[in-house]
Amino acid sequence: MAQFPVILPGATIGVLGSGQLGRMFAIAARRMGYRVHTLSPDADTPTGQVADLEVVKDYDDLDAIVEFAKKVSVVTFEFENVPAATANAAAAHAPVRPSGLVLHTTQHRLREKTFLKSSGFPVTQFAHIRSEAELIDALKVIGCPAVLKTAGWGYDGKGQCLIHQASEAQSAYQAVCGSGKGLNGGTEAVLEAFVDFDCEVSVVAARGMNGDFSHFGVIANSHSHHILDVSVAPAPVSPCVAQEAVEIARGVLDKLDVVGVLCVEFFLTRDDRLLINELAPRPHNSGHLTFDACVTSQFEQQLRAICGLPLGATDLLRPAAMANLLGDLWAGGEPNWAAACAIPEVKLHLYGKLEARPGRKMGHLTALANDAATAEARVRAAREALTKRG
Repeated sequence: MAQFPVILPGATIGVLGSGQLGRMFAIAARRMGYRVHTLSPDADTPTGQVADLEVVKDYDDLDAIVEFAKKVSVVTFEFENVPAATANAAAAHAPVRPSGLVLHTTQHRLREKTFLKSSGFPVTQFAHIRSEAELIDALKVIGCPAVLKTAGWGYDGKGQCLIHQASEAQSAYQAVCGSGKGLNGGTEAVLEAFVDFDCEVSVVAARGMNGDFSHFGVIANSHSHHILDVSVAPAPVSPCVAQEAVEIARGVLDKLDVVGVLCVEFFLTRDDRLLINELAPRPHNSGHLTFDACVTSQFEQQLRAICGLPLGATDLLRPAAMANLLGDLWAGGEPNWAAACAIPEVKLHLYGKLEARPGRKMGHLTALANDAATAEARVRAAREALTKRG
């Protein structure tokens, strides 16, 4: 691993991307005395509202990327759908952490799953799909039900379709890949065997420049309409499962030579087997609760890692739960913030997004308690209170 001097407070951090992850990262960075520049195609963004400088440029404007990188000490990103060429252009002028190679691997489902399988990590059976004929053949091997997903640029359940029986192959292919039938006629996809899982869990972990590793334990996640709904820490899993999940996460970060934060999302089967679903090379929605519940948040840990500082302690101060706030909550008018804040152990985080739309993540609530079940009940009650108006 190439060695760089420690980047000390007072330096400027560059963030590619400008959503809520960048916003919370910028808050952590500014608290520690760093300056933050952000670049994205949008203006008045969640990150831009708290950054020192907001650059409004497209990611494929490589001249702008070069100028951006020249003015910062290190570049990181807050979502993985940044083109690899963008990361490479920035890396010529400032270290990019995690590296462009990590980004390249994890932003594409086929590359990601091929990496995981070839490295010996547990994944569900999958097949590369480039045509409707390949999908039909793959279903004969993998069986039904199965899930067809676009190979790249998907998130929150977008770009995927559950196939219940083989006769649905044509409609599923057209829904996910377009109408083309040849190898070059539609979007590249991945077919995955359906996992009848007991629950979904994640491990948010960090790796420093010297290979030091830290993690935030195992977090339990529940979803609604493919979007993360509630996360709870610690997850109600056995000690053996918790230890195995952390060991797998450490192996992934080591194998990818990650410098920064990466989240490993798992399916936990009904017989307690862990299967990796996805990797996210950045702070993760399920780790938002660390902002309030841990000695060091995932965002401060990302900062420490990319700057070459020692990693912070990740102790969970109290059991916690996080509930996403989607734009749907605004359908009847402004949510009743006072009602949620009336619960003393609930924290409100709003992202500063200019327009509330159904399914759009506008903020989150975190609740603390003496046990995880109480924390979950408390955060759900607080979110329900938001709709009580008048």
